[in-house]
Amino acid sequence: MDIFNEKRTELERHEFMMGVERGRLAVALDLLTDSLIMVGQHGVYCASSRNPSKPALDLQAVLAGMEGAKQLIQSVMEELRKSREQGNKGLRD
Repeated sequence: MDIFNEKRTELERHEFMMGVERGRLAVALDLLTDSLIMVGQHGVYCASSRNPSKPALDLQAVLAGMEGAKQLIQSVMEELRKSREQGNKGLRD
């Protein structure tokens, strides 16, 4: 099953509220957040042998990559919002 079928309800809701691009990015952000939570929980049980207060190094790398992806998605959503607002200002003038 592909993601468009699996997350159809969420996609339709977010696309209606935010537009297609931002709506899909919002759903992607939710998926990343859910995945980060699961990996973080897994990290509790897979602690680093060098530093037991931190997750294993491979999990640290996965978490860092996912956090980076979230930041990129958030920045794109913000740029799309700004672009949309500037377009609406031009229509009012």
